[in-house]
Amino acid sequence: MLPGRLPAGSFTDDTEMALALAESLLASWGLDPADLAQRFVAWYKAHPPDVGVHTRHVLSRIAAGESWEQAVAMVQQTAPHSAGNGAVMRCWPVALAWWDDEASLLTASACQSRVTHAHPECIAGSVFVNVVIYHLLQGQPPAQAVNAALAEAALPEPLVAVIAAAPSRTRQELRNSGWVRHTLESAVWGLLTTASFEEAVVQVANLGSDTDTAAAVAGALAGAAYGLAAIPVRWRETLRGEWPVGSGQLWRAADFIALADQLAAGHWRVDRCQPFPAPA
Repeated sequence: MLPGRLPAGSFTDDTEMALALAESLLASWGLDPADLAQRFVAWYKAHPPDVGVHTRHVLSRIAAGESWEQAVAMVQQTAPHSAGNGAVMRCWPVALAWWDDEASLLTASACQSRVTHAHPECIAGSVFVNVVIYHLLQGQPPAQAVNAALAEAALPEPLVAVIAAAPSRTRQELRNSGWVRHTLESAVWGLLTTASFEEAVVQVANLGSDTDTAAAVAGALAGAAYGLAAIPVRWRETLRGEWPVGSGQLWRAADFIALADQLAAGHWRVDRCQPFPAPA
């Protein structure tokens, strides 16, 4: 929350893509991957200051006329081991929309990832984050929520191992890169080794490297664990970011609260998405 390359309280791509996802959910009465892809492209064309490499490759192909399915398949084929954190950083609106329907939450979480990030660990990581939030919102303590998500999110074994070991890591062992494994490791470490929203976010943000994404995921988890009142007032007062990019309209804390209420109050469709786990 200090000034740097961007003013204090500003958004990066993590928040901007989450807002695009949230607005797509509201406009489509659920998860419509085609609508979501076009909203991501509109955001990309507005020249935001920060776009992930994998996300840029996918969205540039869609902007050039490919379907989102074609674009994702071609980028994944070109870089089959690419498993960035661009889907897990934005997935939390799905957890709010389906806070009382875990089966639909699983499907929608995976669906929003597939629009840009088709790697199995990206898809499963998005599901994992939202299932943790789901259990936290049901009142489970953080460690119990993480364990429940590990059992329910159909994670690849390497991802299970990284997440299960995260609380025992020292901060010097956390690489906190743009790899989805490292982001989930850092976020779970922050959630399970601290005792407040502020401490969790500060500890993860100060790991360095891909700080905004790891802190965004940790903040989504810690927000579900501790609630709105636990977010420092000085942070809420500082928060301000332009959305849509280039519009001159500033979003503040009250706008996010209103958005969360809208998402939590609706009844949303998932029939335009492939079920999760995918049929064999």
